[in-house]
Amino acid sequence: MTQSPVPARVHIVGTGLIGTSLGLALSSAGRAVTLEDISSTNAALARDLGAGEASADVDPDLVVVATPPDVTASCVATALERWPRAVVTDVASVKGAVIDGLRSRGADLTRFCGSHPMAGRERSGAVAGRQDLFHGRAWVLTPTEETQDSACQMVADVARSVGAEVLTLEPAEHDAAVASVSHVPQLMASLVAARLEHLAESSVALSGQGIRDVTRIAASDPHLWTQILSGNASAVRDVLGSLATDLAGVIAALDALDADDDAPGARGTLARAIAAGNAGHARIPGKHGAAPTAYTTVRVLIPDEPGQLGRLFADVGATGTNIEEFHLDHGLGQAFGLAEIDVVPGAAAALADGLEERGWRLHG
Repeated sequence: MTQSPVPARVHIVGTGLIGTSLGLALSSAGRAVTLEDISSTNAALARDLGAGEASADVDPDLVVVATPPDVTASCVATALERWPRAVVTDVASVKGAVIDGLRSRGADLTRFCGSHPMAGRERSGAVAGRQDLFHGRAWVLTPTEETQDSACQMVADVARSVGAEVLTLEPAEHDAAVASVSHVPQLMASLVAARLEHLAESSVALSGQGIRDVTRIAASDPHLWTQILSGNASAVRDVLGSLATDLAGVIAALDALDADDDAPGARGTLARAIAAGNAGHARIPGKHGAAPTAYTTVRVLIPDEPGQLGRLFADVGATGTNIEEFHLDHGLGQAFGLAEIDVVPGAAAALADGLEERGWRLHG
């Protein structure tokens, strides 16, 4: 294949969150983008949002299949046959199942380079699309041994052009990795959130930032996640097996303490579980994939009134401080919230002084 690695024309099949976001990003960068969806209404909506032109009569350089995981393999196979000169990629979050499906269909894998942008939102559909969805996120390429280098280069060019950082993994390595960093966390968030369903209202009212952080992704689409977990069943099961062993140890320690509050070794088991979590959390990359950074938190009491949050952000900006992370927690039955502003340690004192000078009350 003599195709240039820089695609002039990109055709996106599937106009959900990822497909629409990619179309928005590429269109804003001046790329020629066309859109196609099994639902003409979805394609028209993505077009109206600015993601590209809705058209199935195209001659693309690159085809991006952004369909649900259970139909990705068949859609990729169709694209490879339909456009015999185009490079084809997909954005499914499981790769082994897609490749197995393509091999079973006898597809030409020389023009196929699987990929997975590690980006998403709890919301789905074209209306949730964001032009900056991929900024600073990893975009994993998963070529097979048959994949031509030019196909990989083309997909990598698109990923970089929308602000993503490109990594290359073998398909099986990718599936094992996302089981730990994406798929099992989704299950854990869902299982923890499920404990709240039948909890008394007075108990749910005690919810603070901790439970919100742990369950944030529990609002995800059950249909989509059933497909994802089914497609990566082996790798997810392996991680859950290891987790179950650790959980059994914690339960045994709690049982021992319930029977004897001085049970030898039980507190050590609990401490080691928390410490292991500390060690794992410390390995999570920081902003834009950089090394993890320890931030200092400045806590501000914010009145629960219109315009106060905007005023706080304006005042933070006036001090010349960059916000690294931000959380807002409302006090139970109180007419105020607690804003937690995470900044680099060297900026914390100046931010605190600047906010106090502007009339804000600090907490802690």
